[in-house]
Amino acid sequence: MQLLSRKRRLSDFISRVWDNGDLDAVDADLADTYTIHHDPGDPWDGQVLDRAGFKDRVAKSRAAFPDQHFDIQALIAEGDSVVMTWLWTATHTGDLPGFPATGRPVRMSGATVYGFDQDLRLTGHWQITDRLGVYQQLQQNLAAQSGTG
Repeated sequence: MQLLSRKRRLSDFISRVWDNGDLDAVDADLADTYTIHHDPGDPWDGQVLDRAGFKDRVAKSRAAFPDQHFDIQALIAEGDSVVMTWLWTATHTGDLPGFPATGRPVRMSGATVYGFDQDLRLTGHWQITDRLGVYQQLQQNLAAQSGTG
């Protein structure tokens, strides 16, 4: 039953927080600290965040892609962890360093292992994503927008 509860909790968390930007949901779903164990290319890689720091991360991450959506492909529970494979889609409507907003779609895939405490609160993650693919899409979108691609 705990494994099902973790999967349901994670799915709801992704929908409320990452898809819809509900920062208030962070308070109930996150442990006191959240560790980003492995997330290459993420500015928060290796950091331990409190809830306020996590909310800041979500807000900054969503700023350029406010309509982002995670399409969960699979949730696999084992012990105190849940592995989520996902497809991410968004529209690039906010500026990023080196990439002014283009209004064009961007997509990415990845897999994330989330940890939980005994109270079913998220404690951290280990993630792999296709950030190179996102960078390439942003370059192509920028070139298409400027008429050079």
